[in-house]
Amino acid sequence: MHMRPILLALPLLLAADIAPAAGPAIDSLGCLAMQDGWIRQPPAPRPMLAGFGRIANGCAGEQVVVGARSPRFGEVSLHETRMVDGVSRMREVERLPVAAGGEALLRPSGLHLMLMRPDRAPAEGERVPLVLVLADGTEVPVELVVAKEPPGHGR
Repeated sequence: MHMRPILLALPLLLAADIAPAAGPAIDSLGCLAMQDGWIRQPPAPRPMLAGFGRIANGCAGEQVVVGARSPRFGEVSLHETRMVDGVSRMREVERLPVAAGGEALLRPSGLHLMLMRPDRAPAEGERVPLVLVLADGTEVPVELVVAKEPPGHGR
């Protein structure tokens, strides 16, 4: 069975509403990292969750995220929510360019990760592994922490 790459884009491009906080930042390039990555814990088990955070590019050149995957979810994709004619619409993002020295923000009601078909209900505080796939084939392992509120909320 042929599987197309899983795409990320929605939460990564949103403006930051999340206060900066120290968070997991794991990368294989040494210059691209997910910071303050989190998954909103639902009040009850759901077949679809959302992931947020900041993808920071400390590389000398632009990096382009074209997909993502996680062993905890059947499908991961990048989406963006926008208002169109007064109606909130969601669309999949196939390519998420992150400028050298720049960042892409994933947040509620904006760019975000759609995490579909979890293998089990996530527990608060749990660290969920995720891999960001770049256009050049590089894979960047990151972590998202399950939480009711974004990192730094209420500080």
